[in-house]
Amino acid sequence: MGEKLQKRLAALGLGSRREIETWIAAGRVAVNGELAHLGQRVEDADRIDVDGKRVAAKTSVTPRVLILNKPAGVICTRRDPEGRTTVFDDLPKLRGGRWISVGRLDIQTTGLLLLTNDGALADKLMRPATGLDREYAVRVNGKLSESQQARLRDGVTIDGELLRFSDVQYYNGKGVNHWYHVVVMEGRNREVRRLFESVGLVVSRLKRVRFGPVVLPSTLARGSVAELGAADLKSLYRLLKLPYAAGARPRAGERKTGSGKKEKTYLLPYPELPV
Repeated sequence: MGEKLQKRLAALGLGSRREIETWIAAGRVAVNGELAHLGQRVEDADRIDVDGKRVAAKTSVTPRVLILNKPAGVICTRRDPEGRTTVFDDLPKLRGGRWISVGRLDIQTTGLLLLTNDGALADKLMRPATGLDREYAVRVNGKLSESQQARLRDGVTIDGELLRFSDVQYYNGKGVNHWYHVVVMEGRNREVRRLFESVGLVVSRLKRVRFGPVVLPSTLARGSVAELGAADLKSLYRLLKLPYAAGARPRAGERKTGSGKKEKTYLLPYPELPV
């Protein structure tokens, strides 16, 4: 019976399933010389081409996940017609597949952006039904009253969408500038900014500091990346109930050592998910 075409291409690290579905709909994917269609299934022997280039035969991809501390002024698209810097410009090279951005941050938002070469993982992380929250540090010009905080927790309908913070915590402040930590359950367009604007406050700085269990390391410089180690990867895949390719070989430029040095962890304890 084979497997769905978008699942096969995502497993090869070419993109998320949702992204690949748009390629199929746009006529960019062919199977055995004929244009593919949504829902099509493929066998191992089938020839698949994307944008006229043959895709490698089915193979397992060593899963990798990066934490990028995104600076302001950098965009999250793969290519920009205006020539602006993108998050993909200076990432580590991959032997096969490509880096997939787990959602996006707008051009002025900084902080934690996850990237992976596993399309299935990217899909699970982005899907609202997975139940992963996102935490942001927010600087606003002014201070929320107790009633405003309650309103933002209860929810505000903006342009037909019910938006809300699942948590709002005051952090610190001086003068007119005050910092809050807020938590949202989905990465909707400009959600944090729109919620503060709904109570008359303007966001002057916005930084994502956590995505689900993954936290932004305080020592990670802007524009730099940190990579999840094997223990963190196994924990993340287990949390998401995804199969993890154990026993992956070292990547190019890496070697196993006998130093016994403890691997850094970037994951916090996290409740079981309804996935």
